[in-house]
Formats: sequence, structure tokens, C-alpha cells
Amino acid sequence: MTYTSVTHPTIYDRLFATIANLVLHHSPSGQEGEVDQVITAQLTALNVDFWQDEAGNIIAKLPGQNPDRAIAITAHKDEIGMIVKTVKSDGRVEVRKLGGSFPWIYGEGVVDLLGDRETISGILSFGSRHVSHDSPQNVYQDKKPLRWENAWIETKRSATELAELGIRPGTRVVVGKHRKHPLRLQDYIASYTLDNKASVAILLALAEQITTPTVDVYLVASAKEEVGAIGALYFSQRQRLNALIALEICPLAPEYPVEDSTAPVLLSQDGYGLYDEFLNNQIRQAAAALNIPLQLAAITGFGSDGSIAMKFGHVPRAACLSFPTQNTHGYEIAHLGAIANCIDILKQFCTDNSMAM
Repeated sequence: MTYTSVTHPTIYDRLFATIANLVLHHSPSGQEGEVDQVITAQLTALNVDFWQDEAGNIIAKLPGQNPDRAIAITAHKDEIGMIVKTVKSDGRVEVRKLGGSFPWIYGEGVVDLLGDRETISGILSFGSRHVSHDSPQNVYQDKKPLRWENAWIETKRSATELAELGIRPGTRVVVGKHRKHPLRLQDYIASYTLDNKASVAILLALAEQITTPTVDVYLVASAKEEVGAIGALYFSQRQRLNALIALEICPLAPEYPVEDSTAPVLLSQDGYGLYDEFLNNQIRQAAAALNIPLQLAAITGFGSDGSIAMKFGHVPRAACLSFPTQNTHGYEIAHLGAIANCIDILKQFCTDNSMAM
């Protein structure tokens, strides 16, 4: 089989639309119900066998020719954001990070507070800039980094009103939905939460395109990854697997030999440890069979469902296939071709008998 570079606009258009729909459904870690509805609706339409477990993972099973062996492909469905620490008497809301978020990434602007009874909008605020040295905000202009302790959310509601809406310590907060609309930059998609909604789009494409895999394949939209890969650990502890492949973003940075292109990235190591060389070699063979170039990298300050599950002894082999991404954990930018190529590589891996684990 010869691979032809993915350039047809219809493919990119469809992928962009799928990712955009996922992005516009909130899913802060531990409160992922909005995006769950989208994922389950699409799996239902595809008529594949799926369920949601106690940890919040959504799992689709694709029965294989050899049911005695099984692999999982995971893409986490949760996103980073904020969590309410305190609701002040004047209605101001203090927040702290949920996952790897920073206030300067979002900037001042609209955020959505996901209350128990209603979602409301507020303004992430840092204070005025037209101030003297007497103001505590003055030092954040050029002397000190801005931290969550120095930011707050203005709601213009009383503490009593917020309590009635179910805004309380523990409430999740994410960037406002109207700020989340993805932007198309030629063949690129720019958006918050491409980590990891774009990978969920890959899972959905695999659910549609793979009919008879070599072994049983579990497609796992994993929960609470950003706060410790909790969903993947729960699933991999209970399901016997011969291997797990995590789908992820790959940070573009001068320290890594990764180019911004249509070539996906296969990791050899991350902050949690080594990936399996045998499994990586099989993925490289699948890419080579399609003439899709792969980039190779060892990175730090990063972990995936795969590396964490293998570190804790839940799976014997793990890999991480990713797509190059600018501004990771911020307003991210990725080439739609790299995302599409991940689909093709994994489809080849799952259906080629020579790749049997």
C-alpha cells in the first residue's frame, strides 16, 4: 500500500469540524459530562459496542481476529482549567489551577463557572494597570510573575446568589465557551484544548474506520488524565492488555528535535520513563508501510496515559503517538495533516497481521 499525503480539503474540513465540536463542550478534569454526551452520541451513531465505567472512561471495543490478545488506544477527554478555592463575601471568586494551567495563558477575559445548578460567566481579573507603587498590582507589570493567588474572578453577584447557583469551593472553571471557537489557519487548527480533544477526534475516526482489527482493540476516551492519568490507571488495572498506545500532543520547543509539520511524533521517553522499543518499532513499521514520515523525540515535563500506566506496572508495553503542537496548554496550534496521519498509522497498525502483539 502506498501512502499519499493527506491534502484533500474535505478530509481537513471534516477533521476540523469534529475537533471544533469537541472543543466547544467543556470537560474540566472530573466534570466531563458535556463532552461525554458528544462522544457517546457519535459512538452510538457508528453502532459500535461501548460503555462508560465507574471512573468516567468511555470505552469502545472493536473485536479482533485474535480475541486472546488486546491493545488499548487512549485519548484523554478532560481539559485543564481552574478550581474554586474561596467565594468571598463580595462575590469575588478565588481560584487555583486544575492541571497545568497558568493565569497569564488565559489573560483577562470571560471564563465559565460550572455551578451545580447553572453555568455562569465571570471575568478573570488581575487588577488595573494605571496604578502607582502603592498598589499591589504594580509589581506584576514587570517585577514578579503573575500567579493564581494574585488573580480572581469578578461575577458581580453576591455570595448568596453564587451559593444558590451551586458555585462553591471545588467548582470547576474553564475559559469561556465563546472564546473557545477554533480558528482555521490554512491547514492548521488553532484552539484551546487541542490537548486532548484533537486526539479524541482520532479515536472517533478509528471507531469509524477499523472494522476487523488483528486483536481486540479498546478505544478509551480516558478521564481525569490532567490530574494524574486517573482514568487510564483505573481501566488498565482491570482490563488485561498486551499494550497501550496513548494519543497526545507533542510540544514544539527549541530543546526538542521536532518540526512543525504533518509528520507525527513517536516518543522514546518522557518525564515518567521509557516507552517500549518493541512497540515503537511496530508503530514505525506501520508508518513506513504507508510512507508516512515519523519524528522521534525524548521529552521532559510531560507524561501520558501510556508512560504512567507502564510505570505503575499496569501494562507490559506502552507507546505515545503525538502530533506537533505550538503553545501547549495554551492557545494551541497544530497541523491537521499530522492529526490525520495519526489516524492512518494506527489504522494500519491495528489491521496489519504482521503487527500482531
